Amino acid sequence: MNLMQDPPAKPLTRITVMQGQARVSAGPRVEFSTVLGSCVATCLYDPEAELGGMNHFLLAEPQPGAPATGFDEHYGVYLMELLINEMLANGASKPRLRAHLYGGANMHAGMARIGSMNAEFARGFLARERIALVREDLGGNSARRVEMRPASGQVRCRTVANSMAPAASPAPRAPAASGDVELF
Repeated sequence: MNLMQDPPAKPLTRITVMQGQARVSAGPRVEFSTVLGSCVATCLYDPEAELGGMNHFLLAEPQPGAPATGFDEHYGVYLMELLINEMLANGASKPRLRAHLYGGANMHAGMARIGSMNAEFARGFLARERIALVREDLGGNSARRVEMRPASGQVRCRTVANSMAPAASPAPRAPAASGDVELF
């Protein structure tokens, strides 16, 4: 007797979404993954376009009175807009978008409640943009690992050891150029 076997499935392409990043895909074998402490990740999905995306932001928005330096990829205000615009550019429709929010833990007692501020910002942003929030796992004091299959919109969130969460500080930037400029 000769048994028919299914061909082996193609391996999953795992993409880590780091602080300050947003990724979008419709690939059926793609999985986004991130680890969060006080940071927040937004997972967006358009069920009709079978397209999804994830961002990972460190801080909600610049403090009032902070010097305007253009955009900063660590702020949610920038990464939320980037994620939505990338989704729309790849065929999503804003009225169909569905959101999940994860993270926002307050990792260290006695310190600023950055996680709570990030969670509050993300909820408010989605409400202002009229994007349906269908699931959230925010707050507490535990780190989380989030995995998303963007083409299906499936998301898994689980708590992990706090030591797995990235440090809550932006990556160092190259120093700004300085010196005299001569115009011709």
